[in-house]
Amino acid sequence: MTSLLSDYPNAAALRGVGASPLTLERRNLPTRMPYFIRRLQVRARPLAPTHSCFFSVSLHCALENLHNYYKQTSRELLRCPGRERPIKRERDERQTIGGLMQREIELTDDKARHFNWTTATFMTIFHLGAIAALFMFSWKSLAVTVVLWWVAGSLGVGMGFHRLLTHRGYKVPKWVEYFQTLCGVLSLEGGQIDWVVTHRIHHAHTEESGLDPHTPRDGKWWAHMGWILRGTAQQHGDDVMRRYAPDLMRDRFHVIVNQFYWIPLVVLGIVLFAFGGWSMLFWGVFLRVTVNLHATWLVNSATHLWGSRRFKTTDDSTNLWWVALLTFGEGWHNNHHAHPRAARHGLAWYEIDLNWWGIRTLQLLGLAKDIKLISRQAITAAAQTEPVTLRRAA
Repeated sequence: MTSLLSDYPNAAALRGVGASPLTLERRNLPTRMPYFIRRLQVRARPLAPTHSCFFSVSLHCALENLHNYYKQTSRELLRCPGRERPIKRERDERQTIGGLMQREIELTDDKARHFNWTTATFMTIFHLGAIAALFMFSWKSLAVTVVLWWVAGSLGVGMGFHRLLTHRGYKVPKWVEYFQTLCGVLSLEGGQIDWVVTHRIHHAHTEESGLDPHTPRDGKWWAHMGWILRGTAQQHGDDVMRRYAPDLMRDRFHVIVNQFYWIPLVVLGIVLFAFGGWSMLFWGVFLRVTVNLHATWLVNSATHLWGSRRFKTTDDSTNLWWVALLTFGEGWHNNHHAHPRAARHGLAWYEIDLNWWGIRTLQLLGLAKDIKLISRQAITAAAQTEPVTLRRAA
């Protein structure tokens, strides 16, 4: 039966139709299909009272099985590139990077038309809370905040969201991956799948106006924070999510956490308030989250505007030491864009990369393996070229 579909001209016609086979019109089934089956695929009419109930039920079952068979087989054909040119063309039109992103651009092309009021409200609350925290200082709150900043910013976002989930620069057991994910959502940078999808789009369309989510070529403010407040931000459609993060969308844990990413932070806030009162709550949540958000956004803006370049990439990425200090090593952005999958971003002794030190610690503990690194030849070749200082105005 499978061979009958070898020259099926429109497999997508049966894909996800959702209607009962008893109400299907002719579906342009393969001409090589046996005659008696082609007769069954016409619109089913009510049986005359003289026909037996047994024949009615048999006809219904036959059509139902036929529909399910072709629905399943057509999906298999859609997953096999090269089997059918029309199917490949339709898939390319619907699921290629440009096609999916163009659909989102059409919805948010006029960025001033779509203001994310919910995001803006929470950002305002957290910034006001960060200011209020300055009037509630205590050394205990400061110490807790620094530890939580490392847990969320380094162990969670830098090592987890970025180098593990997005680029798969190293491998860890699932329980370690899940733990790092929970640490990352404490940063309030959105769900981890949303974060990963946005960053993978950034690498696929770096500096392309309208496609790169936060390129400074669309404006410095836009690259730093404006992209969160207007337009798509990190709220992508399901088709885009499955296109850019199929590995995470198949994982039930990641899907659930991505939907309820704010719950761990709420729980943390309750715990901090119970043990340290208002001071620890405002420092450990509002001030920490706000500072870490701006540190992450500086990677999107500052490290595409100012700094030095070790590698000659086709984008504007730079290495910026003070952003690296604020983000535990993510500021060596030119090194990263030249070799995205590499788990180590700081390549010289003076390029402090705390996230790499964390990954190296996991390796020494036997928890990290298959670590991707930049080859010595690439580093040597780049060292022979004079670093270029760049300042590109947006």
